[in-house]
Amino acid sequence: MSPTTGGWTAFNDTISKEAADVFAAAMKGLVGVNYVPLAVATQVVAGINYDFFCNAKVVYPNAPEAAAMVKIYCPPNGVPHLTAIVPVNH
Repeated sequence: MSPTTGGWTAFNDTISKEAADVFAAAMKGLVGVNYVPLAVATQVVAGINYDFFCNAKVVYPNAPEAAAMVKIYCPPNGVPHLTAIVPVNH
């Protein structure tokens, strides 16, 4: 089933190679926190919005892990870029 323009897909815990490549490109150069994507949802707009549900860990010994939403926009034929990182409070 293809997504409706403007609508979000359900989160999927299988991260496709395409989504993983978008995540890697947008996060390149980000230091201090290691984000590991666990699930992804997408929204087709003029390009694609990605919401990655991630495990986040500050890069220092014995740092606690936390959940975060990493939001990325990938324009048509363009370079993906990070739009927001939002902590998930539980």
